[in-house]
Amino acid sequence: LRVLYIQNDVADTIIPMLKGAMDCLSMGNPADLSTDVGPVIDQDARKLLVTHAARMDSEATLLHALDTPAEYEAGTFFGPRLYEISSLDELKKEVFGPILHVIRYKASKLDDIMAQIQNTGFGLTLGVHSRIEESADYIFRNLDVGNTYVNRNIVGAVVGVQPFGGQGLSGTGPKAGGPRYLYRFATEKTLTINTVATGGNTELFAMEEE
Repeated sequence: LRVLYIQNDVADTIIPMLKGAMDCLSMGNPADLSTDVGPVIDQDARKLLVTHAARMDSEATLLHALDTPAEYEAGTFFGPRLYEISSLDELKKEVFGPILHVIRYKASKLDDIMAQIQNTGFGLTLGVHSRIEESADYIFRNLDVGNTYVNRNIVGAVVGVQPFGGQGLSGTGPKAGGPRYLYRFATEKTLTINTVATGGNTELFAMEEE
């Protein structure tokens, strides 16, 4: 999760809960089933996170951070961080790692928030937590996002149930596991034969695997 919008009415309750949940995280070897946070893929990825965190330290509010265990400091681990920002515009690009940005919002400004999300151009996955079904449906229908999950976690798409793929800058073509996915691996070819005897054309269609 990269950005978490929290309605003002519940922000002061949820943010301390987030901090407590972070304190329960275990950083370590990903081969260990008890590990919650493993290393990022390489040193270049870690440097991007360090650079982004340095910018956030000066431009945003650091709410909570976890230190990397001493035995892993020489690796590519990056301790999870929780920042509060005032607007999505403060994030210039996607940063992949355990950094969560929290934005408070007023319920009356929901349309403005949705416009900010839409204007990013990204549309991979969205999660909505609400007791109001009409609100969740309104958000789903007015944002171009490949997968929207309501009142559940946002990972674990199942082939044939929740075909996975994004829209906009997050789009890569047909959704994996979707009804049109097979055609992604095929190229349409047309063979036209001139039949002199009848003066007409016969067209044959074939699908060839890439």
